[in-house]
Formats: sequence, structure tokens, C-alpha cells
Amino acid sequence: MNLDSSKYPLLNQVDEPAQLRDLAQDKLGAFSYELRDYLLNSVSQSSGHFASGLGTVELTVALHYVYNTPFDRLIWDVGHQAYPHKLITGRREQMHSIRQKDGLHPFPYRGESEYDTFSVGHSSTSISAALGMSIAAQKEGKGRKTVAVIGDGAITAGMAFEAMNHAGDVKSDMLVILNDNEMSISENVGALNNHFARILSGSFYTNIREGGKKLLSGLPPVKELASRMEEHLKGMVIPGTFFEELGFNYIGPIDGHDVNMLVDTLRNMRNLKGPQLLHVKTQKGKGYKPAEADPIGYHAVPKFDPSESKLPKSKPGAPTFSKVFGDWLCDMAAQDSRLMAITPAMREGSGMVRFSKEYPEQYFDVAIAEQHAVTLAAGFACEQLNPVVAIYSSFLQRAYDQLIHDVALQELPVLFAIDRAGVVGADGETHQGTYDLSFLRCIPNMVIMAPANANECRNMLYTGHKLDKPAAVRYPRGSAGEGAFDAQMQQLEIGKGRVLRQGKGVAILSFGTLLEYAEPAAEALDASLVDMRFVKPLDTALIDELAATHEHLVTLEDNVIAGGAGSAVSEYLAQSKQLKPVMHLGLPDIFIKHGTQQEMHAELGLDSAGIERQVKAWMA
Repeated sequence: MNLDSSKYPLLNQVDEPAQLRDLAQDKLGAFSYELRDYLLNSVSQSSGHFASGLGTVELTVALHYVYNTPFDRLIWDVGHQAYPHKLITGRREQMHSIRQKDGLHPFPYRGESEYDTFSVGHSSTSISAALGMSIAAQKEGKGRKTVAVIGDGAITAGMAFEAMNHAGDVKSDMLVILNDNEMSISENVGALNNHFARILSGSFYTNIREGGKKLLSGLPPVKELASRMEEHLKGMVIPGTFFEELGFNYIGPIDGHDVNMLVDTLRNMRNLKGPQLLHVKTQKGKGYKPAEADPIGYHAVPKFDPSESKLPKSKPGAPTFSKVFGDWLCDMAAQDSRLMAITPAMREGSGMVRFSKEYPEQYFDVAIAEQHAVTLAAGFACEQLNPVVAIYSSFLQRAYDQLIHDVALQELPVLFAIDRAGVVGADGETHQGTYDLSFLRCIPNMVIMAPANANECRNMLYTGHKLDKPAAVRYPRGSAGEGAFDAQMQQLEIGKGRVLRQGKGVAILSFGTLLEYAEPAAEALDASLVDMRFVKPLDTALIDELAATHEHLVTLEDNVIAGGAGSAVSEYLAQSKQLKPVMHLGLPDIFIKHGTQQEMHAELGLDSAGIERQVKAWMA
């Protein structure tokens, strides 16, 4: 997108933060206005994360203005809100390519820019990383500063509190900015709080406080009284007692859209000793009325016309797997009052909006707390409730210990509905669900299912819900196909696949939704085609039959080859002393970058043409 100098006179002067710091402070308000307008026009043409970035424009400007980035370390949590950061750190001309194949990363990425000091994608990592960097900076002794920006949603995760607890103990010099844009931590934002924040962050108050502590250090009873008085006085005006208890000096809340207030406060806080927390109130979607009114709907957007008051409607098509799951959840709850559905803050993404409204007493959003979500389900199961944990594949990784120790070890009947399995698309490396078959398959007591289509998904969810042991159904992002559903949900026989095509010479054993690619390839190869359905337990009788009647076996999965479903087939053949050539088609031993699912499947040779090409080359 070419920059119009007449429309963006200040933004045109800034290709990197050093040039931003050359501007007079009284120009920062106008610069922020231009940056927000450019962001609106850029994302509306490219698609991408939107509302969060609009809410952090002034904060981003103030941080890069006050801190000497990239020498000073700036760490963004998750990174949805980092688009303004990308715009003023040398990537403005590439913004049109964000989240597209071979384009800019959707989140901060160390390999993309020296200003991206920590690669992110999952939440609640910023404070831990910042603490490590701040301790290193103190050892280095060059005056390097460290700042972490974390949202009010991300701070609900246990990892954030673990990091703050440690930071308060080691008392390293660092700043945590709490970007409060949804959670009602405090409503008393205004002139009084802005004024009080400036006083608390200034040298006058700091000197009095620290000097008073030294003066009273020899008088323990008086010192204790003074400390309590300070705490109670601050507690009457600001809700920072909790953070103070963790060892942080709390400042705020302040208006996150007053760029001059932010600059003044950050300047004051820059040289304070020990861990500091600045509470900033912002508004998601700030400056664009439709996004302000619907920040969830405008969280990530397709291409759209900013002059329109609504996002374009998606074309009607086949239901997504997330919708199939959400509808099944409602239908199952109508039959089972003991069903309890749990999500770690992904109600919309996991298709649970309808369920949350129709069955509020059976719905639990535990916030960004995947570990807690899994053990909560284990607690439900102990009391004869029937829990369903709806979770993204890459987020389940964060609760692996709980999955093993709290669910599988006790053989508790928890159903895991694993969304975003396999290649996910534009969110890229941090969100690819490419490991779940491998890390689930090695856990005892698990039943693992991989549906090929919507009807199978529905029946597998029903089957898993009826089991008296842990079960997982994994399905990808996007369309579930046009096929009709069974009139009644079917309880599938555990560990049984189905033969879809009889061929000769080679048999393709497909696990999951890559079956749609395998069908044309099987026709072209005159190969047998099997929908295996179950990754664990395997249909060993069917494998025996295929091995006896075919010269070559090919396994196909949207998971890493290492330790995946294909590996399970080879392990079984080896254990049963069947010497048979087996080709494994799946994801290679690399982190899969961003691009559409179709683009990445084609690049990795997992589309119909790729399967046919690879099998022919292997057999030759």
C-alpha cells in the first residue's frame, strides 16, 4: 500500500522508531491519528487481526517514543495487538501481505525483525520472557530496559502469575503493562487517576517513599505502621493491592488513549527500580465505531469496506467442524443433563455460543487457563458428571501434564473435542495443530478418533461421550463438507475402520479429513482406500487383511509423521513380524509456516496431485 504524503504527513517521516523519537511530543496525538487511520485502511484491504491493534495505537507510539527500542526490549503478549508495532518498525510496506503465504508473520517473530524480541502466538508468556531478559540486562550492566505488554485476558493464565510471583521475589528492574480493554478491574479512570498516576510514578513520590523506608528502617513498629498507611491510602484510590502483594509497584489505571499522559508516565517509570506494573485502560476497536461496538466480531476480519457499518457476510456453504461440534453439544445436552462443557476462553472459535446461551448452567469458560480446564473436567468426572473439553489442538499442548496425570492415569471419562487439528492456515507456526496424534497416542487409556467428514465427527463425539474412559476427537478448522447426517447419532464400534474402495497393488490408509484428497488419488492409482477412523486403538484386523492382499501400504494424516498414526501402523506391522513396505504421508519435521490450508497441503504434497505423485515415485 503506497503512502499518501498529503494524508499521512507525519507517518511518512517515520520508517523506524528512531525517527518517531525525533518528533516533538506535541505531534504524537496527530501521529497516532494517522497511524490508526493507516491501520484501518491497511487491514481492511489485507484482512487480519484488527480490533486489538486499534486499541493499542497510542500505547505503541508512547512505548517506542520513550524506550530506546530495539536496544530496550519490548515484548508483546500473544501479538494480536502488535500491528501498530509492525507498522512503525520498518514493515509498513509489507503489511498488505500479513498472514498470507510468504508474507509477514501474523504475530511478532524474531526472524522477521530485530524489534520483535520474542516470538509469540500463545498467550501469557510475556512476563516470563521479560523477566529472563531483565535479569540478563542487569548482568550485562548497560542500562537496557525491559517492558512486557499483556492483556487483561492473558493475565488470567497461571503462567502470568507464576512469572509475577518470581519477579517480585528477585526484584529485577522491569515494567509490565496491563492492557485492560475488557475486564472490569477498575472503573475509576479519569482526571483524578491520571493525576494520581503521574504523582505515584514521579521522582518526588518515589524519593519520599524510599527515603522514608530508610529513615524508618531502624524503627520496625513505626516502619510497619507507615507501610500499612501507604497501602491503605493507595488502596482507596487504585485497585493495586493485589499486584503490590506480588512485589510490584502498581501505577494506574490511566487512559491508554491519552498519548501524552502515557509518555509522561512511562518517562517517570523508566528508571524506577524493581518490578513495576502500569495499568492502562484501552478500548478494543478504538477509533472505528463498528469495531468499538463489536470488538469480538472485529477481532480478526476478512477484507472489508471501512465505509460500511458491517463486515461482509460469508457466502453460505457447508458447516464448519466447529459448528458441527456446537450443534452436537446442544443436541447431546438435551439428552444428558450431566453433560458439562468447558472452554479455555474460546467460546466463539469452538462453536459454543449457542450452547452457552441455551445451557448456561452446563457451560464453563475458565478463561485462558488450559491446565485448569482439563483438571476441572477430571473433577467433574470423579463425581459422575460427563465433561467435554473443547480445546484447540495447539492449546491442548499447554495442558499435557494434566491430560496424563489427572485424566488418563485415573482413566476418567473426559471427552476432548480437539478443534484446529492439522494445518490451520493464516495463524501459522504457533497455531498449527500438527502434534496431537503423536502426543496423545503414547498415553495409556486413550481412545483417539479422526473423522473424515461432518457425519463421522458427530458420531465420534457421541461415541466418545458414551465411553467410560478418556477419548479424543480431533478435527480441522474450516468446512466439514456437504454430506447428510445420520437420522440418529451412531455409537461406532471402537477401533474399526471402513473400506471405501477396492483396488490392487497399493492400499491407502487415511486418518482424518485428508480423505477428500485421497479419493481422487486412489482412483488415479487404482489403489484401495480405507478410512481408518481410529488412531487408537488401531483396526489391526483390517491392517492384517490389507497387508496380506497388497504389495504396498501408504498411510495419510494431517499430523507430523514422527510418532503419528502412520508410525502406529508400522509399529504394529513390525511387532507382528509382517515385513511390508509402508510409505508415510503427513507433515514433515519442520514448523509449518502460514498460508491457506489448501496452499500448505499442496506445498507439502498432501493434496490429490501430491499424493499421486509421491506414491508413484515411491513405487517406481
